[in-house]
Order: sequence, then structure tokens, then C-alpha cells
Amino acid sequence: MPIDAAQALAAAPRTGEISWSHGDVLLYHLGIGAGLPATDPGELRYTLETRLHVLPSFATVAGGGPPGVIRGLSMPGVDVDLARVLHGGQSLTVHRPLPAAGTATATSRIAAVYDKGTAAVLVLRTQVADGDGPLWTDEAEIFVRGEGGWGGARGPSARPVAPAGEPDRVVERTVREDQALLYRLSGDRNPLHADPEFAERAGFDRPILHGLCTYGMTLKAVVDTLLGGDVARVRSYGTRFAGVVYPGETLRIRMWRGDGGVLVTVSAIERGDAPVLTGTVVDHAGHGTAPPVS
Repeated sequence: MPIDAAQALAAAPRTGEISWSHGDVLLYHLGIGAGLPATDPGELRYTLETRLHVLPSFATVAGGGPPGVIRGLSMPGVDVDLARVLHGGQSLTVHRPLPAAGTATATSRIAAVYDKGTAAVLVLRTQVADGDGPLWTDEAEIFVRGEGGWGGARGPSARPVAPAGEPDRVVERTVREDQALLYRLSGDRNPLHADPEFAERAGFDRPILHGLCTYGMTLKAVVDTLLGGDVARVRSYGTRFAGVVYPGETLRIRMWRGDGGVLVTVSAIERGDAPVLTGTVVDHAGHGTAPPVS
């Protein structure tokens, strides 16, 4: 079996130094669609180094190395075809606001391996700290088609469900035709997002947008819409990737305020509101006390 669950779980953590600059943060923000309109004060918080606020989802690309999915596939006990791999979910816990430039130590390990029958799910946990203490912890769920069926634990299945009532806010965000090409400059060079032939081999009509790009676009929409643009209020952010996004499509982002923060769903308008992100929660400081929606 290409995935040896026991070996993957028993492997020693991998530790390395990562660093990032203002330019890395600016590039990431542009890659998730910041800067429109270019002179909007709210956008300049993401695009001008003298006013820079770091969106917490930058943590998923900080250091510029391989993304969590690729790093997970290089761990002991894991040997699979990249074309059968999808990013199943992502969670992030922010221990304190991310600095606009820094150096830190990242420690990664396979925290869980689940058997879904027709697929396997690897959970790669990365903990990042600098000289002042913990910065963030993130977990990437790596979905590998055709690798299940060995009788292992299926893992958790409960997901937050959006309320039945009307959302507190609905916004639409257009994905540029070149969005994936720009976003990949932050480190995720998986050919699935740029090479039509590779995308076809993986079962897609054309290259798809990075799930983490949609992840970043969604968090930015929540921060800008319900959190007054204050990135420091975000405490944690988790989602499940329910479907793909193609460059050029429009995202419909629905948000509900709740006791657990903000519940969110994201869909692709052009494909009949096809689900893109589900089970999505942004927990934040002072949740429930955001300014009323006008």
C-alpha cells in the first residue's frame, strides 16, 4: 500500500526555518484579489507596505516553500501520485497577529491518517513559533483518491451547518482569469493550476484555482465585511473544500453571525451555485459584537 499509516504517524517531526518579507505578504494579498479599487483605503491596508496588515491566511504560504499538501506527500510512509491528490480541508489557529516580516521555526508532522473506503485522508499539522513564542498552527487535510480500504479509522465527520435563515451578508467576488497564475507565485507550483494537460490527466476540463486561494479570498471578504477590516480579530479559521473553482468564475459568499463566530458558505454562481467551501467558520475576538450590517 503506497500509504503506510503506521510509518507516517510514527515518523519524527520535520523542523525548519522559514522567513518572509513585506514583499511576500503584498504578493499574497494581490494573489487573493486585494487591490481593487487600487486607491481604496481598505485595500491599501493589504497592498501598501507603509499601512500593511497581514491577513491571517498568509500563514498557509509563509516561507515560500511547498504548500502543506506537497509537504505532506513527502513525509515517510507516503508515496502517491500527485494527480490523485486533492486538498480536502484547511484549518488555522492564530496565536497572535502575524508580523509583516519575520523568521520563525516550523515543525510539521502527520497527525492523523483516516480510511474513507475509496480514499485516504492525511492530516498534516504544522506549528510555527518565533523568538516571542507560538505564532500559528495549521492543519491541511490531504485527500488521496484510491488509497482507502485498509480498515483504518474513518475519522470525524461532523461539520458546522449554516443556519436555515437568511444570511447576515452576501457578497460576490470575481476570480480573475489569471488568478491562479498570480497566486502560484506565492509557492504552490502544482501544475494542476496552470497546465491544461496535467489538469486533464487529473480529471478536470482545465486548470483549477488553488483551494487556498479561495480560502484566502473568503477570509478577506469576512474580515472586510463583518470585522471592520481588523485582521487581528481573527482567532481561527477552518473549512472543507467541497468543490473546485475555475478562474473567471464568480464566488458567492454567504455569512451568518453565530455564537461560534461567523459561519460561511461559498459557491460558484456560474455553475448553479455549486458548493465550493462548506463547514466554514471564522472565530474572532468579540464575536457577536461586530458593527451592524447597513
